[in-house]
Amino acid sequence: MARRAAFVVLMAWLAAVWLVAGWLVAAPAQAAESLVGKWKTVDESGKVQSEVDIYEQRGKVFGKITSLAEPNDRQGRPKVCGQCTGADKDQPIVGLVIIRDLSLKGDRYKDGTIMDPKDGKVYKAELWVEDGKLKVRGYLGLFYRTQTWLKA
Repeated sequence: MARRAAFVVLMAWLAAVWLVAGWLVAAPAQAAESLVGKWKTVDESGKVQSEVDIYEQRGKVFGKITSLAEPNDRQGRPKVCGQCTGADKDQPIVGLVIIRDLSLKGDRYKDGTIMDPKDGKVYKAELWVEDGKLKVRGYLGLFYRTQTWLKA
C-alpha cells in the first residue's frame, strides 16, 4: 500500500514537472504578439508615408513596402531607391523588401536588418507590438531610433 501511494505521488510530481516545463517552453512564443500583417508607416507629424506587409518566411520575419502615399517622382515615374546598393539599387520602392531576417527572441523580433529606402542605409533592427502598435527600432552602434507604425 505504501509503495502504491509513493508511486501515485511520484506520478503526480512528474506530471506537474512536465506541465511546468511545457509552460516555460511555450510562454516565450505566446508572449510576443504577432506582427505579421500590413502596417502603416507614419512620419513625425502623423502623416501616413507607406504601407509595409510584414510576413514570415522560413522561420524569419521580413517586410515589403506595398504602397507609398506619394508613389511617383516629379516626372510621374515610380520612385526608385537610387541610394540603395546591390540588387536593390535603382529598384522601385514599392515592392522593396526593407525588413530582413528577424527572429523571435523573447517578446521581440531581433537579429535582422531594416533599410531606409530614402538613403539606402541598413540598420540592425528590433520590432515588437505594444498596445496594438508596431514599434520599429533601428540601431546604429549604440544609438537607436524608434518609430511607431499603425495597423493597416
